[in-house]
Amino acid sequence: MEQMYQESLQYLVNLTKFGMNFGLGRIQALLQRAGNPERKLRVIHIGGTNGKGSTSMMVAEILEEAGFKVGLFTSPHLNDYRERITINGQMIPKAEVIHLVHTLRPMLEELVCDGVEHPTEFEVSTALAFMYFAQQKVDYAVIEVGLGGAIDSTNVVESLISVITNVGMDHMDYLGKTIEEIASVKAGILKPKSVAITASERPEAIKVIRERAKSLNIPLWVIGEDVSWESCWSGELEQEFNLVGLHAKYPKIRLHLVGTHQIKNAATAVTVCEILQSQYGVRIKREDIYNGLKKTTWPGRLEVLSLKPKVLLDGAHNVDGANSLADALKLFKRRRLVLCLGMLGDKEREKVVEILTPLADEVIITKPNSPRAGNWEYLAQLTQEKGLPVTTIESPALAVTEGYKKLQSEDMLCVTGSLYMIAEAREALVEIIRQKKS
Repeated sequence: MEQMYQESLQYLVNLTKFGMNFGLGRIQALLQRAGNPERKLRVIHIGGTNGKGSTSMMVAEILEEAGFKVGLFTSPHLNDYRERITINGQMIPKAEVIHLVHTLRPMLEELVCDGVEHPTEFEVSTALAFMYFAQQKVDYAVIEVGLGGAIDSTNVVESLISVITNVGMDHMDYLGKTIEEIASVKAGILKPKSVAITASERPEAIKVIRERAKSLNIPLWVIGEDVSWESCWSGELEQEFNLVGLHAKYPKIRLHLVGTHQIKNAATAVTVCEILQSQYGVRIKREDIYNGLKKTTWPGRLEVLSLKPKVLLDGAHNVDGANSLADALKLFKRRRLVLCLGMLGDKEREKVVEILTPLADEVIITKPNSPRAGNWEYLAQLTQEKGLPVTTIESPALAVTEGYKKLQSEDMLCVTGSLYMIAEAREALVEIIRQKKS
């Protein structure tokens, strides 16, 4: 079976040759041939520039805690493709991947014969997730938007609740050059007969989202206006906060995800659950919310792998992510900070360097495993201009190995940038730390 699974996986990987190709025509045609599995799902659809993955995971954990069978579709994965498609935390079995790829292949060939452009790898993965969740009769499907909103392949769903975590400057080549333009694309996931939530702080983004909700005649709840919170305390491994929700107060919620931005993500997730209760009659108890949030983990996002020396991983792949990371780094006591950074060429790299390098004592620049890496060594040039010692090591695994060697017990290694780099770096660091303990 392993060989058949690897062949199925290779088939999906080979679809990346069709690149990023937006629009809903191809995915709609494919899903129609598959019997429209997306119409059999009760969907919570979550988009945004940052935080959509963490928020999706929190919602899924709370619903699972409440006794429901919950499908979760996220992207990209870190180490295993099957991380993208889970039910109650269990990855899709390899046998199901084989079966679904085998089912989809003739449909894809028919589409092309009928003159339809070949669907992309992400579109096929989206269809595969919908088919699996429908086949397994999940109670709820929590679906993370891939990129943007309006023309993302996940936007074929009719959602119960549409969430926009925030709107920042990212993927400008595809989504627009201003916050308003990007917000307009992201607001494309709002649907008639649905409920909308946003945790965006930018007034210009909220205005666009509000107008879209009004045009659809659906309610919009704004985290920070309709829902408020205050931090009680924050440590290096967990934090606690009080929340005043739409319908109840939640004192002393404990999170094992650190950073102020994770409190906002948690507030968003609780609001989703409150709306499921009030609008749709879903039974979720207070302890389900507390327990679900407490058990939420999200690898590669402000993930502490070691405390002596401190090793932190965070996929801060854009400016908003870098600001959140810089804010979170204040929580960690250390003597020296070694920063290992690898970013895609189409990101605002100059701004990220401005935000993060002042916190570092030395920097290692590495290359994300992606065709979009571009001139990855340009980051070293930017760092040198700041007067910091900088090393370039192409392989992320070798880069973090070198970074770890530089640490004394009171020092800290922070590995950040593209998730395509974080995945490889994480694997190497987990092994280094395991060997050190044994």
